[in-house]
Amino acid sequence: MGFEWRRGARRGAATWAACALVALVVNPGVVAGEGPGPDRFDVVVLDAGHGGHDEGATGPSGLREKDLVLDVTRRLKKRLERRGVKVILTRDGDRFIPLEERTSVANDARADLFVSIHANASKSRKPRGIETYFASLEASDDAARAAAERENMAFGAAAPDLGQDDPLAAILGDLIATQHLQESSEFAKLAQGELAAIGRARSRGVKQAPFVVLMGVQMPASLLEIGFLSNPDEEKGLKRGKRRDEIARAISRAIGAFAARYDERRGVQAKHSLAR
Repeated sequence: MGFEWRRGARRGAATWAACALVALVVNPGVVAGEGPGPDRFDVVVLDAGHGGHDEGATGPSGLREKDLVLDVTRRLKKRLERRGVKVILTRDGDRFIPLEERTSVANDARADLFVSIHANASKSRKPRGIETYFASLEASDDAARAAAERENMAFGAAAPDLGQDDPLAAILGDLIATQHLQESSEFAKLAQGELAAIGRARSRGVKQAPFVVLMGVQMPASLLEIGFLSNPDEEKGLKRGKRRDEIARAISRAIGAFAARYDERRGVQAKHSLAR
């Protein structure tokens, strides 16, 4: 039964990936930057992971990932809005949001950046630190693969397992390699640097993995793991409002630096002062 479920999940993910590809082909202007749209960095979509019946990871003393990341996301939203950025949340309450809805919110808004916020977990209580991700069909290491599998299963799907000779895999691989990959990697590095600079946070590096929530958006996108809830010390810190404010401030600084580079590449004057 487990094998059949996993096989069905992979088939479903492949179908979803195909639909995402069709959307790109049917709406090439969105990908290519044609048609109406902002010329400068204006809109950010913040995606608080999990929600509702999907609690995500739970720490040794009971801190739930879904509650933690929603609180951090709300704090970050306030910081960005004070600087004039339009911020859209995929969820602003304790409810489960399907994968398709999360990605469509970002695509319909034609956002300039998609940031999905999560907290990590491990079977061991020892791992700790910050990880940031951008999308790839192949995981950069076993730990990245495990993280993607855990987050993907929240949507009842596995990452696409299409095989090297599958034409859809080749096309998706080309899209990921050419559309927004450089900017996604750039933001992930900025976020990793800012988050790792908080207190004694350990930097676990910038990684790539097949996160389905990142593979459906048509803009630079990154998933941030802000700490290990399975580590008692990190869970204790993440319970504190001060730590959450530091995380929100760090991500805001990373978005500010990214926005400045984004506008500079497009030859427009930066509209927002986000670096502080």
